[in-house]
Amino acid sequence: MGNRLDGKVCIVTGSGSGMGRASAMEMARQGGRVVVTDINTSAGEETVEAIRAEKGDAIFIACNLRKAHEIKVLMQKTADHFGGIDVLHNNAAIHETDLTDKTSIEDLPEEIWDAVYEVNLKALWLTTRYAVPWLKLSKGAAIVNVASTGSFVSYPQAGAYCATKGGVLLLTKATAVDLAKYGIRCNCYCPGAIETPMLQKYLDAAEDKKAIMSVLTGAHLIPRLGKPEEVAKLACFLASDDSSFINGASYVIDGGTLAWRGQRVD
Repeated sequence: MGNRLDGKVCIVTGSGSGMGRASAMEMARQGGRVVVTDINTSAGEETVEAIRAEKGDAIFIACNLRKAHEIKVLMQKTADHFGGIDVLHNNAAIHETDLTDKTSIEDLPEEIWDAVYEVNLKALWLTTRYAVPWLKLSKGAAIVNVASTGSFVSYPQAGAYCATKGGVLLLTKATAVDLAKYGIRCNCYCPGAIETPMLQKYLDAAEDKKAIMSVLTGAHLIPRLGKPEEVAKLACFLASDDSSFINGASYVIDGGTLAWRGQRVD
């Protein structure tokens, strides 16, 4: 185990799979005491088992991020078990293609828009709000939000997702401004196409999966999809004291997608 996060209590939302699981595991490897939280109990418990198999310290607390009282309980249980909270990693997110096949702006059901907003944006405000009393007591408290390349540009059938991820970018800045007086930092990172279950669902919903995959990877200057483990390293850096002079910032991790307007021809 490393020691970049030695002894820090780290909450990772949506850590039952994908980038969240990778980040939770990497935080434990770097010495963090990790709270795995997810709406999917079995997936979350699998993450805890994987961390413990590597001799890491982790517990699982189930939480539906659309319910404020469950978020309050998450924070209280974390503090009761570990004695405080040092890092809040807001990773959990959903995409409209997870919930419906009516994903265009013209026919997206209102309840689906609301669900995406509540998980992707409102929940970040609520988790932050209810974690602050403990973060104030931490030396080196950090909030790490997950935005997206969809915070800057949009994609087909992703209006709600991109709108909420754009909101994450500005919520991160607003949080950094409001909480700086307590020594609490807030930053975000913006992943591109990463090998995750969410990306797979997006591909599964596409009429031409091969064409969509070509568009996704063709826009990368690095000719492949990103890996959750690569994203996890960035999350750990932003959570650690190594980034102590970084606040209100956004880091793009997208293989170079936003650096140009081209498409590779291999």
